[in-house]
Amino acid sequence: MSEAKIQFYKGPAGGWGALRSVARQLLQHRIAAKGTRTLLSANQPDGFDCPGCAWPDRQHASSFEFCENGVKAVAAEATADRATPELIGAHTVTALRSWSDHDLEAMGRLTEPMVYDASTDRYRRIDWDDAFALIAQHLQRLASPDEAIFYTSGRTSNEAAFLYQLFVREYGTNNFPDCSNMCHEPSGMGLKGSVGVGKGTVTLDDFELADCILIFGKNPGTNHPRMLGELRAAARRGARILSFNPLRERGLERFADPQSPVEMLSGGATAISSDYFQLKVGGDIALIKGIIKHLLALDEEARLRGLPAVIDPAFIAEHTQGFEALKADVEAEDWSLIERESGISRDRLLHAAQVIAQAKGVIACWGMGITQHRHGVGGVQMIANLLLLRGMVGRPGAGLCPVRGHSNVQGDRTMGIYEKPPVALLDRLASVYGFEPPRHEGFDTIGAIEAMRDGRASVFFAMGGNFAAATPDTPTTWAALQRCALTVHVATKFNRSHTVVGREALVLPCLGRTEIDQQAAGPQHVSVEDSMSMVHLSAGINPPASPHLLSEPMIVARLATATLPHSRVPWMWLVEDYDRIRDHIESVFDDFKDFNRKVHQPGGFRLRNTASERVWTTPSGKAQFVVHAIPVDTRVHQARASAAETDQVGAAVFTLTTVRAHDQYNTTVYGLDDRYRGVFGQRRVVFIHAEDRAMLGLAEGAAVDLIGAASGDDQVREAPGFRLVDYDIPRGCVAAYYPETNVLLPLASHAVGARTPTSKSIPVRLRPAQYALPEVA
Repeated sequence: MSEAKIQFYKGPAGGWGALRSVARQLLQHRIAAKGTRTLLSANQPDGFDCPGCAWPDRQHASSFEFCENGVKAVAAEATADRATPELIGAHTVTALRSWSDHDLEAMGRLTEPMVYDASTDRYRRIDWDDAFALIAQHLQRLASPDEAIFYTSGRTSNEAAFLYQLFVREYGTNNFPDCSNMCHEPSGMGLKGSVGVGKGTVTLDDFELADCILIFGKNPGTNHPRMLGELRAAARRGARILSFNPLRERGLERFADPQSPVEMLSGGATAISSDYFQLKVGGDIALIKGIIKHLLALDEEARLRGLPAVIDPAFIAEHTQGFEALKADVEAEDWSLIERESGISRDRLLHAAQVIAQAKGVIACWGMGITQHRHGVGGVQMIANLLLLRGMVGRPGAGLCPVRGHSNVQGDRTMGIYEKPPVALLDRLASVYGFEPPRHEGFDTIGAIEAMRDGRASVFFAMGGNFAAATPDTPTTWAALQRCALTVHVATKFNRSHTVVGREALVLPCLGRTEIDQQAAGPQHVSVEDSMSMVHLSAGINPPASPHLLSEPMIVARLATATLPHSRVPWMWLVEDYDRIRDHIESVFDDFKDFNRKVHQPGGFRLRNTASERVWTTPSGKAQFVVHAIPVDTRVHQARASAAETDQVGAAVFTLTTVRAHDQYNTTVYGLDDRYRGVFGQRRVVFIHAEDRAMLGLAEGAAVDLIGAASGDDQVREAPGFRLVDYDIPRGCVAAYYPETNVLLPLASHAVGARTPTSKSIPVRLRPAQYALPEVA
């Protein structure tokens, strides 16, 4: 474990620092020899898909592509440590709840199913048959199927997700909260409204052709390291990369490719961003409106001078609707409002517009820095507006690119994991399987928590993930889960959610992506869909961590068999050979015609994306320009208005944006370092502008408590014991890691039109800590 210290990081992203981190991960999990073999089998034709993220690999048949995130995910899954029932049962659940997220998962791989014994407050082993019988008893005695909730993690394969949604809908509910609800739901909703398809329109080939790449609200160096390879290649051939991000992030500045002998031996690196725009947290709509305002002015100037158009009038006329309304709205926008809310000057926005205007191919990428806001859908649609103006959708080297997190989060939604199922899907299920699926909408993540809190749902089943740590409003979420009659978690490792139990609780261990999935027909492949709609196979190479592990498809099949004894679906026959599951997927989804043949080809296949073909499946049949006002009445605005009435420095309200540390992926904490931000051996830090810290009269490294400042919130929300770290971030903004700060976000604070928690814009105050913190170097 690293010494707790703050030490400025001078190197580039990647490079020797990444290789040293890899070595530590392999040694930490005691898998040096096996780990090397495992890593070399990632993303190979006969290997497994990296469980680290959804960034695509070229044809999934390339030589090993180094990725620090992937190494951490693989090492954590292939660890030699085992979390046996004896090890976990040696501690009460109350005691385990006080452990750190890192220490819980560090116990290792789960080995056998466990049941919670309320009389002793401990877990003990349970047979699989008894576990499924217990779940079935609870589900069968509910007054309504809608009293059960079925959560899904984005690491669930297509085959498991398809069976899961089929079982749950035959059971009788559409209660499918999933991790999409908490991250990129605004991307799906926004893009559907703008271009008719809730997915990105680009492929990796487009990155080779683009001469301008826009990056909004993303930190690829930590969250998607393999993306840096594409950005490096683009930068080296002269493409302009414009980064729009509040924090100064090393991965957007410089990158040393660990596979480049020249950079590694010379200590060199490639500059990534040609321009870096540090906008205020939540200032995205204002910023994009400013760029569009300049583009329209540049176009008018070009027209008057008889020069080629800056925007694409032919594309706009043939393929879009709503241009005149957008033009009138943007031209009427006040520059002082744009500058104040974006934090970027008019001249700097002009520079961005000029770069975009001169580009022949523009790709816009974004992450949760865009989506996890009150107006996240609006932010996505403003990005779409920007590209539609120049006809940069449905052409080579250009397009829209939401960069998703979990490795199959997009595939799960494709397979029907959605609380608002399309009528066509329900009709097809009824036709193919002979039962009438429920037609009403189910609970999303926020709705599921509310239902458990209010007693309208009493069984919670999670297919992977870490629901108690990933969700907002920690006290409310935990109390909701604890009110359930039964909580069930399918997982590879013990995590925070397993300590937040209902009156009865189960933990069911499953195979990991790296492990051999042996079924009656032999070793099985599963399929996943990456961020760019490529569907490909994945097959583990390691022996299972325990002989008692079941695959996720097998867990679903056995649960369905126990719960629905009269079902006509041949559940156990299907899981004998996953090709059979894929045949059933083909019978339900037209886009998967000839699924088995296509997915068994090297590299798999790409699902059709109508927007890439300039076929717009919107109500108007055209791509849609959508008008959005600059937000001026968010919870942050309201809290600042209230604070201004007190006229006290100590009442200053900051916009907190939650971030991941470098040794973290979503809620999985691999270690306590955040190398690129200079934080080591600790997590409870707050990144703040030095002038804001001085304004508060606090010293660098001072201990503070974070206090929620949302207006109208009747709960006192506190996250105590954080250390101030001076950082390059706009004034008025602070950043800290989640899940430690989830307690500060009210359940009611979510995106308009998508209900995604507003984790990137939480109003907070800073108070000198009530208790002293340990000294750090």
